[in-house]
Amino acid sequence: MARIPSSSASDDELEEEDEEEEHRNLVPQNETKRPHPNSALEIGHLPARIGDRGFFSRRCCLLFLLLPAFLSLLIVVVLLFFYRGGSIGGANFPLDRMRESELRALFLLRDQQLGLLKLWNRTRSVALDVSAPPSSAPNSTSVRTDLAKAAAFDEFRSALFEQIKLNKKIQNALLSSHNVGNSSSSGTSDDNVFFGMSGPGVDVCRKVDRPASRTIEWEPKKDRYLFAICLSGQMSNHLICLEKHMFFAALLDRALVLPSPRFDYQYDQVLDIDHINECFGRKVVIKFDEFSETLKNKMKIDRFICYMASPPCYLDEEHIKKLKDLGLSFGKIEAAWPEDAKLKMQKKRFVGDIMPKFTSNDEVIAIGDVFYADVEEEWMKQPGGPLAHKCKTLIQPSRFIYLTAQRFVQTFLGSNFIALHFRRHGFLKFCNLKPESCFFPIPQAAECILRIVEKADVPVIYLSTDAAESETNLLQSLVVFNGKQVPLFKRPDHDTAEKWDALLYRNKLGGDNQVEAMLDKTICAMSTVFIGASGSTFTEDILRLRRDWGSASRCDEYLCQGEQPNYIAEND
Repeated sequence: MARIPSSSASDDELEEEDEEEEHRNLVPQNETKRPHPNSALEIGHLPARIGDRGFFSRRCCLLFLLLPAFLSLLIVVVLLFFYRGGSIGGANFPLDRMRESELRALFLLRDQQLGLLKLWNRTRSVALDVSAPPSSAPNSTSVRTDLAKAAAFDEFRSALFEQIKLNKKIQNALLSSHNVGNSSSSGTSDDNVFFGMSGPGVDVCRKVDRPASRTIEWEPKKDRYLFAICLSGQMSNHLICLEKHMFFAALLDRALVLPSPRFDYQYDQVLDIDHINECFGRKVVIKFDEFSETLKNKMKIDRFICYMASPPCYLDEEHIKKLKDLGLSFGKIEAAWPEDAKLKMQKKRFVGDIMPKFTSNDEVIAIGDVFYADVEEEWMKQPGGPLAHKCKTLIQPSRFIYLTAQRFVQTFLGSNFIALHFRRHGFLKFCNLKPESCFFPIPQAAECILRIVEKADVPVIYLSTDAAESETNLLQSLVVFNGKQVPLFKRPDHDTAEKWDALLYRNKLGGDNQVEAMLDKTICAMSTVFIGASGSTFTEDILRLRRDWGSASRCDEYLCQGEQPNYIAEND
């Protein structure tokens, strides 16, 4: 049945006045001196008493007392009449039947919600079993099968989560029509049943822990080297290229020679080179200066076998000259697969293809830039990479950058935050040339971000971006959850009053573009949830760190993943 609204303040005042008036009328009568009792024979006086003015006065008082009560009852009836849509009959009218149906629907939805939550709790224990490491080393096929099962189960849990949220939204929509004035139905804020669906009890965005399943040993032979050459793109591309070079060096039993800062980036400023060797317990990577000192005046690349056929080794005349300026000599540059020069896309290769082409007894070999090499992708994207070592990851930020990132998180963000890589500069044209564009209008991007905020339940978002303020200001104005803005916080410029970045400046690393880019990556890799930019190698390097460090979340995804921009400009 529908609820009757509470009486207004005027009704209470009327009742108080009624009581006071009744008190005033009754008390004098009680205090009046009682007449002497009449004899039953005094019948002659009865008409006089009946017509007595006092009797008439008492009838008027009684009527006066009952009138406010009657008016109060009339007001309640009128209010009930209007509240129930003009029907006094009640349940026989359409509006009342509709409200009864709503309440019945709420009852059924509550039952459904309890059932869904029980099912969700059961999936939590199953999810832990799915993500648990295998008891013995599985083969490649079983690993793929297990990963496919885990992915399918994650999709099921995600779908179940969305149904629970939908159930709650329907309940709230039905309950909203039963709110009257300032009062609310007891079911509108029943968070004990729903408990937010994003808190620690549910752990929607829990960490992903899947150990590497297939690795190879890296045991370089004495005086056998692979000379790393990375040319395409910026630092993130070069780090991916270096990781692939390490894989090739391990396959070919060679130590990897890092490029000279005069030819490439100064890797020891952003990477922990000593850490790589410590992970293997042997010397597997050497700097160019050490290589130069070892070979002295005999620095020569004995064989140049190019993985990429066109252009050979991705080398142009300018870079060939730079190599020679370093004191290196080399002979003919040849392609391992000359036929690839006619292909638009790089052919996928496996270990069985690589070994016959690149195995050599020469002291120093080079294979050119391998950033675009499509080789053993399943191995390469394992947590920790394809090589057997005792660390979480091999290619990681230098100690100074890592500590600075920790201090930044402690100063500004805390343990629970989303990191967003919002790539914009130059990305519009790049994305629109792809079959599925990855450049989203700001309002659409904000909607996608809010969906992750709802899942992760975080107070702040760390923004790593090259976007202009006009874009970030609009984005900030739209990222509003539960009536509150979720702050988008960018790394501030250096300020001597703040000490979180003092370590970099004391070691003369502050202000370096590559150091700051690696610092941004490190902060993003430490986040609770990461939202990346599809097609960006900066994002891919963050995802690699998160896989390796064990910070990857089940809520990690690309911005607006699975969607198309709702508006796409024409290409020029």
